[in-house]
Amino acid sequence: MGCFSPSRRGIIFILSAPSGAGKTTISRAALKAIGGLTASVSLTTRAPREGEVDGVDYCFVSDAEFDRRLDAHEMAEWARVFDSRYGTPRGPLDQAVAEGRDILLDIDIQGARQLRASYPDDSVTIFVLPPSFRELEERLRGRGTDEEPAIAHRLRRAREEAAAYPEYDYLIVNADVQESIAGLAAVVGAERQKVARLRGEFAPWKK
Repeated sequence: MGCFSPSRRGIIFILSAPSGAGKTTISRAALKAIGGLTASVSLTTRAPREGEVDGVDYCFVSDAEFDRRLDAHEMAEWARVFDSRYGTPRGPLDQAVAEGRDILLDIDIQGARQLRASYPDDSVTIFVLPPSFRELEERLRGRGTDEEPAIAHRLRRAREEAAAYPEYDYLIVNADVQESIAGLAAVVGAERQKVARLRGEFAPWKK
C-alpha cells in the first residue's frame, strides 16, 4: 500500500531571546536533532568572534556591501544591534517556503517583527528566556568576551527585550538545554501538521 504525503509550504521558524539566554546553543543543537530543518545564515557588519566561521555562523560583510543589499531590496529584515548591523537575505527564505523546506532563524526582536510582517502565514515565532536574570548575568560574565560596561548594558537591554515575549507564538524557558531542544522539536512537529499549510486539497481516500 502506498504512503500519501501531502504537499505543503515551507515554514520559517524564528527564534529570539535576550543576549545570553542560550538561543544560539539551542538553535545549533536543534539543527542536528530535528530532521528537515536548515539554518538561515544572517549577514552582519561586525567582526567575527573567536571560533566563528564566515558563511556558517554569519556572512561577514562590509558596511558598503550591507548598504548595497539594502538598496537592492535583497534583505527580508535588518536591524542595528549595538554598533553593528544584522540582516536576513530574502532569497533563501522565499525559496525555502516555495519548495516546502523548513528554515530556522536565530534573530533579534526587531528582525522577528519585520519577518512576521513580511511572512505572516509562513512564520512561527519562539521566544527563549533564561530561568532567572541572575543566571543570565552569570552566563554573560562567563563568556569573558565583554567588559563590565558592556555587560551592564546587555543586562539592561535583556530586561527590556524579555517584555516582548507575549508577541511570540511560543515560549521556552531554557533551564535545561536538552529539554529546550525537545520543546522546540515539539513546536516544529506540531506546526508541520497544520492543515492550513497544505497546498491544495489532500484527499488520499478518493484514490
